Amino acid sequence: MGGAGVGRVTAAAARGFATAEIIAVGSELLTPFKVDTNSLLVTSRLNELGIQVLAKAVVGDDRSSLMAIFRQALARVDLVVMIGGLGPTADDVTRDIVAEALGRPLAIDMEILQRIERRFAARGYRMPEINRKQAMVPRGATPIPNAHGTAPGLWIDKGDRGVLMLPGPPRELELMLAAFARDVLAPRAGAERLHRRVLRIAGRPESHVDELVQPIYARWRDADPPVETTILAAPGQIELHLTVRSADSAAAEARLARSIEEVSEALGPDIFSTDGRALEEVVGDLLRERGLRIAVGESCTGGLITSRLTDVAGSSAYVQAAIVAYSNQAKVDLLEVPEALFAEHGAVSEPVARAMAEGARARGRAEIGVGVTGIAGPSGGTPEKPVGTVAIAVVGPGPAVRVRTFTFPPGRAMVKSQAAQAALDQVRRAILEHRE
Repeated sequence: MGGAGVGRVTAAAARGFATAEIIAVGSELLTPFKVDTNSLLVTSRLNELGIQVLAKAVVGDDRSSLMAIFRQALARVDLVVMIGGLGPTADDVTRDIVAEALGRPLAIDMEILQRIERRFAARGYRMPEINRKQAMVPRGATPIPNAHGTAPGLWIDKGDRGVLMLPGPPRELELMLAAFARDVLAPRAGAERLHRRVLRIAGRPESHVDELVQPIYARWRDADPPVETTILAAPGQIELHLTVRSADSAAAEARLARSIEEVSEALGPDIFSTDGRALEEVVGDLLRERGLRIAVGESCTGGLITSRLTDVAGSSAYVQAAIVAYSNQAKVDLLEVPEALFAEHGAVSEPVARAMAEGARARGRAEIGVGVTGIAGPSGGTPEKPVGTVAIAVVGPGPAVRVRTFTFPPGRAMVKSQAAQAALDQVRRAILEHRE
């Protein structure tokens, strides 16, 4: 975006922005086939500046719905960020709605129009007439050049309020937002910043975590600076988000560090991450640090455990082998599971999981072997072993053996996901408990 435009915007600033609302526009976002990821990026950028996102909305290409939601947002927050709806087609209505709601007529910006024409000409095309729409700008708005597309962004500074319109394609939005946040929003954001840490917890349900931690974070509300908390449940883990709003970064980080220490005392090894790392990263770091190698025998998870381990760069240093042995015969042939175990205990049982882990460790010549066998569903369950029953074994390091049967909520994808998470967590605990 040009320096002159930025100068005009910042000179007109009346006060800082503290709150924001994001409106993602597009009927495709209301289908199962398109996910709104742009809002996550915008939220992250705004939070870095200390601007708190109070609400998000996804709205289809419907003028009346978008008008109502935009007016509501403008009345309750300092900054409204509109994403999408800036294209050339009839269903791209964002600029029209904003212009009408603010009483700012649209007019052609010849500089934008010529830029769009040059962009088409550089590719050997004539600009279609419908693209003139993208050069329409509400009165008093500052265009934000788009180096990677035809739709410019638009900024309207109302003194105590601001409206930012950005195109929907992520590649275009990301670069435009980075420059705009740095040049325009940062000077308007005030001195306070949001400082956040995320604790990830495995092995406990949400209610148990809250029961243990609630007395602790109840005290934080009166701290200086206060600590805000949010507890979230995700498949196989609980997340505890700790947030401090402060102009003193050192004091905020020190407050967060003390808070993490308090929670760690209450939850102990159930906390697997305090720095944003995923469980597979934590396990990988432990394996690398201890000089250990792992081999995995998977049945119901179908390779998901190994996939997660190898999603981490450098995992070849510790992942030795993986065997997906789905049938009983494959478990016998590839992992050397004794056939008698199936008749005596069933394929989904702790003895079979242990034999799979031992077979994987031996075949992979690794220090740790993992075996997972279960009923992912939707069929195959019995009253004794319902769908969601999964036996997980970890053999090693050394002579240690961990074997446990879990019962996960039904749903094939959910069972596989939670089984993989539980298996990785069992590996983590085995490594932490191991003493040379």
